[in-house]
Amino acid sequence: MADPLYELLLPHLAPDSPRSLPTTPDPITSKYLHHLSSLPLLSLTNTEPQALSHSRHSLHLSLQALSARSHQSIIFSSHCLRALSVSLPEIAKGAGRLQHALPKLDEDTLRFSTTFNKNANSPPLERRRKVILLSRNIDRLSDILDLPGLLSSAISSSTSLGVAPPGVGASNVSANANYGSALDLYAHIKRLHTLYPTSKLISSVSLQAEEAMRSMSTNLIASLRTQGIKLAGAIRAIGWLRRVAPDLDKGGRSGGSDGGLGTLFLVCRLANLISTLEALEPLRELADQETQKRLRPSGRQKGGHTEVTGSEWRGGQQTERYLKRYIEIFREQSFAIISMYKSIFPSSSLSPSSAPMPEGLELGSRMITKTLRTPIRTVPNDNLSERDPLQPLPTPLSTFPLYLIQVLTETLKKYLPNVRDRSSRESLLTQVLYCAGSLGRLGGDFSLILASLDDMDTQGYAPGSAEGSLIGDDNQEAWVEVVKKHRILAGRLELLASGVGGHGSSGLSGGLSTPI
Repeated sequence: MADPLYELLLPHLAPDSPRSLPTTPDPITSKYLHHLSSLPLLSLTNTEPQALSHSRHSLHLSLQALSARSHQSIIFSSHCLRALSVSLPEIAKGAGRLQHALPKLDEDTLRFSTTFNKNANSPPLERRRKVILLSRNIDRLSDILDLPGLLSSAISSSTSLGVAPPGVGASNVSANANYGSALDLYAHIKRLHTLYPTSKLISSVSLQAEEAMRSMSTNLIASLRTQGIKLAGAIRAIGWLRRVAPDLDKGGRSGGSDGGLGTLFLVCRLANLISTLEALEPLRELADQETQKRLRPSGRQKGGHTEVTGSEWRGGQQTERYLKRYIEIFREQSFAIISMYKSIFPSSSLSPSSAPMPEGLELGSRMITKTLRTPIRTVPNDNLSERDPLQPLPTPLSTFPLYLIQVLTETLKKYLPNVRDRSSRESLLTQVLYCAGSLGRLGGDFSLILASLDDMDTQGYAPGSAEGSLIGDDNQEAWVEVVKKHRILAGRLELLASGVGGHGSSGLSGGLSTPI
């Protein structure tokens, strides 16, 4: 309901203002009009105008203070209010565009979640998984990549320690430890290759490890060819080779159980023996010169050809020096090779039934006797088809002494005719008998091989000549006497070694010739 007083005063309130006043007063105006109606007339004419003037002046001061204090904020608010009319339409347009883009965003989100799902086989995710896996296992991969280098270092350090001077025990222990570490590393690499056969990294590391192990095998084989190798060092080298190259240790068609390692050992030691004998090259050249002088055509002519008489040759000193040194080296090295072989490969030692020896050797006679005494085992006819038509090959040691004896025999046949002095010849033949006895302790006595040397001095003489026949008879008597003396001396030594008293020895010494 409209206030009558307000309606009465409305035409007089701000007549010059362009804005029209509301027909209904606000609460403040109504409260002030109610206050005016309660005042007396005297207050309306005297007091109220002064109160209004005072209030107006206070408001004016307050507005001035506010303007002075906050005029920048007021100006900024005015500018923002002016820009608000422009920003609101733009906000409305952006909201509309966002509303239209939401379906597409939802589709893209769904496609992303479907494509990059953990259970999906996505190439990007697979690459990311590999990268994450690589970053997590970078330390392990680094250790695997270091394995070939560690293996090569262990092998090289073992090789350098293996060539240390003899008598240095710490070097041998370190070399063994390094070889053991190298084999442990190689076993670890092979185990990794078995677990991850499709890994290119593991395959590459395995190839490098195999190259290092081949180098280790080469070093071990080279150590078997070194000069003055001891039994302990040879046993260690063969033991390492059994682990490094197990294929060599597998027995093939050979009758022995040493596989290829026994043959390898004999070949290496034979190479060392040959290289040691080749060191006598200066003496051999002098012996060859004496051989050329002996065979040089000089003497009387008979029947259209030149004959060399025994009285025309008085040389042989250089040949004697060469043969003495040659036989001594041959005796030491051959005994060391065969005894070392039997110690390393005890199951493959030389047996009488392994291979026949040449006729004329005591070892051959013993083998033939034992073979004749051995009963023959018959095989049923129904098992003949199951037998191997190829018999097992003999052990390497059964034929190795034959080759050594052949090498020595060829050297004696070539150079022994140069020595004409009887005492020098007997000394050389005695040395050969000692060599035969040395090998005889190992089952390879070849003392009767001297019987095949009785006609070697007749080379260069006419067949049937008196000189050649005389020399041949003298040589035959010489080697027979040498064998007799050697056997008598060997019997004496055997009696002394067995501890027999003076009765037996005095009875033997009565019919003995002068000792050597």
